[in-house]
Amino acid sequence: MELPWLSRWQPQVLAILRIITGLLFLEHGLSKYFAFPVPFPVHPLPPMLMAAGAIEIITGILLTIGLFTRLAAFVASGEMALAYFIGHFPKGFWPAANMGENAILLCFIFLYIAAAGPGAWSIDGARLKNAPIR
Repeated sequence: MELPWLSRWQPQVLAILRIITGLLFLEHGLSKYFAFPVPFPVHPLPPMLMAAGAIEIITGILLTIGLFTRLAAFVASGEMALAYFIGHFPKGFWPAANMGENAILLCFIFLYIAAAGPGAWSIDGARLKNAPIR
Protein backbone atom coordinates (compact mmCIF):
# COMPACT_ATOMS: atom_id res chain seq x y z
CA MET A 1 0.00 0.00 0.00
CA GLU A 2 1.45 3.33 -1.04
CA LEU A 3 1.30 6.29 1.30
CA PRO A 4 2.17 9.22 -0.98
CA TRP A 5 1.50 11.79 1.73
CA LEU A 6 4.17 10.10 3.86
CA SER A 7 6.66 9.56 1.03
CA ARG A 8 7.15 13.29 0.59
CA TRP A 9 8.62 13.45 4.12
CA GLN A 10 11.31 10.84 3.41
CA PRO A 11 14.31 13.27 3.53
CA GLN A 12 13.18 14.72 6.86
CA VAL A 13 12.43 11.31 8.42
CA LEU A 14 15.85 10.05 7.27
CA ALA A 15 17.44 13.11 8.90
CA ILE A 16 15.57 12.42 12.15
CA LEU A 17 16.77 8.79 12.07
CA ARG A 18 20.35 9.99 11.45
CA ILE A 19 20.28 12.63 14.20
CA ILE A 20 18.68 10.44 16.88
CA THR A 21 20.91 7.46 16.08
CA GLY A 22 23.98 9.73 16.07
CA LEU A 23 23.04 11.13 19.49
CA LEU A 24 22.49 7.64 20.91
CA PHE A 25 25.86 6.53 19.56
CA LEU A 26 27.53 9.65 20.98
CA GLU A 27 25.98 8.82 24.36
CA HIS A 28 27.76 5.44 24.37
CA GLY A 29 31.14 7.06 23.74
CA LEU A 30 30.57 9.78 26.34
CA SER A 31 29.63 7.11 28.86
CA LYS A 32 32.91 5.30 28.25
CA TYR A 33 35.15 8.37 28.40
CA PHE A 34 33.37 10.86 30.66
CA ALA A 35 30.88 8.75 32.68
CA PHE A 36 28.11 10.91 31.20
CA PRO A 37 25.16 10.51 31.30
CA VAL A 38 25.91 7.31 33.23
CA PRO A 39 29.26 5.68 34.01
CA PHE A 40 30.35 2.76 31.86
CA PRO A 41 30.50 -0.36 34.06
CA VAL A 42 34.10 -1.29 33.17
CA HIS A 43 37.01 0.85 34.43
CA PRO A 44 39.77 1.21 33.52
CA LEU A 45 38.78 0.74 29.90
CA PRO A 46 40.69 -1.89 27.95
CA PRO A 47 42.26 -0.59 24.72
CA MET A 48 39.53 -2.05 22.50
CA LEU A 49 36.81 -0.21 24.45
CA MET A 50 38.87 2.98 24.38
CA ALA A 51 39.02 2.72 20.59
CA ALA A 52 35.29 1.96 20.45
CA GLY A 53 34.52 4.99 22.62
CA ALA A 54 36.61 7.26 20.40
CA ILE A 55 34.84 5.97 17.29
CA GLU A 56 31.46 6.44 18.97
CA ILE A 57 32.21 10.03 19.98
CA ILE A 58 33.65 11.07 16.61
CA THR A 59 31.10 9.30 14.38
CA GLY A 60 28.25 10.22 16.74
CA ILE A 61 29.07 13.92 16.37
CA LEU A 62 29.56 13.65 12.59
CA LEU A 63 26.29 11.79 12.13
CA THR A 64 24.36 14.17 14.37
CA ILE A 65 25.44 17.24 12.39
CA GLY A 66 25.46 15.43 9.05
CA LEU A 67 29.12 15.93 8.14
CA PHE A 68 30.94 13.20 6.18
CA THR A 69 27.76 11.25 6.83
CA ARG A 70 28.29 8.27 4.55
CA LEU A 71 31.85 7.63 5.74
CA ALA A 72 30.96 8.10 9.42
CA ALA A 73 27.97 5.78 9.09
CA PHE A 74 30.06 3.13 7.32
CA VAL A 75 32.71 3.22 10.06
CA ALA A 76 30.04 3.10 12.78
CA SER A 77 28.36 0.15 11.03
CA GLY A 78 31.66 -1.72 10.97
CA GLU A 79 32.23 -1.02 14.66
CA MET A 80 28.82 -2.43 15.51
CA ALA A 81 29.44 -5.53 13.39
CA LEU A 82 32.69 -6.09 15.27
CA ALA A 83 30.97 -5.40 18.59
CA TYR A 84 28.40 -8.05 17.81
CA PHE A 85 30.82 -10.73 16.67
CA ILE A 86 33.44 -10.04 19.37
CA GLY A 87 31.22 -9.17 22.32
CA HIS A 88 27.89 -10.90 21.77
CA PHE A 89 28.10 -13.82 19.35
CA PRO A 90 30.50 -15.85 21.55
CA LYS A 91 27.78 -15.88 24.24
CA GLY A 92 25.35 -17.75 21.99
CA PHE A 93 23.86 -17.92 18.52
CA TRP A 94 20.54 -16.13 19.12
CA PRO A 95 20.63 -12.34 19.56
CA ALA A 96 17.91 -12.54 22.23
CA ALA A 97 20.15 -14.87 24.23
CA ASN A 98 23.47 -13.06 23.70
CA MET A 99 21.95 -9.55 24.16
CA GLY A 100 23.19 -8.42 20.75
CA GLU A 101 19.97 -6.95 19.34
CA ASN A 102 21.10 -3.34 19.79
CA ALA A 103 24.43 -3.96 18.08
CA ILE A 104 22.71 -5.63 15.12
CA LEU A 105 20.11 -2.87 14.80
CA LEU A 106 22.71 -0.11 14.99
CA CYS A 107 24.89 -1.93 12.46
CA PHE A 108 22.09 -2.04 9.90
CA ILE A 109 20.76 1.46 10.63
CA PHE A 110 24.25 2.83 10.05
CA LEU A 111 24.63 0.73 6.90
CA TYR A 112 21.33 2.14 5.62
CA ILE A 113 22.44 5.72 6.36
CA ALA A 114 25.75 5.05 4.59
CA ALA A 115 23.81 3.96 1.49
CA ALA A 116 20.95 6.51 1.67
CA GLY A 117 22.95 9.59 2.65
CA PRO A 118 22.21 12.22 5.27
CA GLY A 119 18.69 13.27 4.32
CA ALA A 120 17.58 16.81 5.08
CA TRP A 121 19.18 19.18 7.58
CA SER A 122 22.82 18.23 7.14
CA ILE A 123 26.10 20.02 6.63
CA ASP A 124 26.79 17.62 3.76
CA GLY A 125 23.58 18.74 2.03
CA ALA A 126 24.41 22.42 2.54
CA ARG A 127 27.94 21.90 1.20
CA LEU A 128 26.69 20.09 -1.91
CA LYS A 129 24.01 22.72 -2.51
CA ASN A 130 26.61 25.50 -2.40
CA ALA A 131 29.32 23.62 -4.32
CA PRO A 132 30.28 25.06 -7.71
CA ILE A 133 29.15 23.00 -10.70
CA ARG A 134 32.06 21.47 -12.57
